[in-house]
Amino acid sequence: MRPRLAPSEACHLDRASELAERGRGQVHPNPMVGCVLVRDGEVVSEGWHQVYGGPHAEVVALERAGEGARGATAYISMEPCNHQGKTPPCTRALLDAGIRRVVFGAADPGDASGGGAHALREAGIDVLGPVYTPRRARTDNPGFFHDDPSRPWTLLKMAISLDGAVSRSPDAPTPLTGEEVRRQVHRLRAGSDAVLVGAGTVRADDPRLTVREGTPPRIPPRRVILDPGHTWPPEGADGAPPASGSLLDPVTAPVDVVVREEWVEARRERLEPLGLNVLSVTTTREGRLDPVALMEALAAEGVVTLLCEGGPRLARCLLAEGLVDRLALATAPCMLGPGSHLLGPLPDHDEWTPLGEPRRLGRDLWCEWERGD
Repeated sequence: MRPRLAPSEACHLDRASELAERGRGQVHPNPMVGCVLVRDGEVVSEGWHQVYGGPHAEVVALERAGEGARGATAYISMEPCNHQGKTPPCTRALLDAGIRRVVFGAADPGDASGGGAHALREAGIDVLGPVYTPRRARTDNPGFFHDDPSRPWTLLKMAISLDGAVSRSPDAPTPLTGEEVRRQVHRLRAGSDAVLVGAGTVRADDPRLTVREGTPPRIPPRRVILDPGHTWPPEGADGAPPASGSLLDPVTAPVDVVVREEWVEARRERLEPLGLNVLSVTTTREGRLDPVALMEALAAEGVVTLLCEGGPRLARCLLAEGLVDRLALATAPCMLGPGSHLLGPLPDHDEWTPLGEPRRLGRDLWCEWERGD
């Protein structure tokens, strides 16, 4: 049974997770971690892991506290690491600073980095944790806790109207959600290795798929275009100079175009001179690009966390194959009416667990679910 915290302690641990979020897009492949030091009921200092290769959250908080850390309790969103990597072990820093007690949220699953709680207990420190369930741990750092190397951890995000439509017609972009949802999507992009869309969405919306809100990520996410019909980029695009940040501008962020295996050489001949990377994927018996093979190809490219932004056909395909780990729906307070382009039936909600309560983002409603228990 996991330990239950007193309300005041739960607040400190929640604050540590809140601080951890400030490292989004900056610390990958390390997890986002936050730390709060409390002594005699007063917060002494706070810290978070700010950049990959830099000091971990505990070390930042300890340095800010100085002698004020002696005798304090450290509330840390993840178990302190116990190995020498790019930085020394955080367990040693906590011991040297005279920390009296450690409360941590998520257990570190790493073979090398794990074991910090045991090391601290062996040294006489009072340790409480892990407090978080595996689901709660994945909420903050899903890619770090993803245990299937054959495919990326995948978040599917879709915007829909009250009558379940994504646009007025398949070929006409229909802005649905407001600025707050847009900022949320950019936050999700910043924490992803790649952003995936279908070629139909590209033709209709002409998206950039870049991070243009908040702190730019350390490594911009790859932009992946699923193009089974070999319709993108349109004819005539080869000679036109690309607009900065557009999908034909691979300098901004890498662009992968996923094509049928039998067409790979012809597509490479056209697309590689444009700076675009071509990935080939086998087809199913029905002649469609195999979604499992797609995920394997992305994993081979180093994609651990994937954000899929549609369109509806791609979304339904990934859901049907059980390749979506988290589903996020942004519902706009409008109706698109008869003849609109529908998302289609969503998966059985018995297979999914809500992640918190639905919340308002401006005028829109944001809901998230995670597959499994």
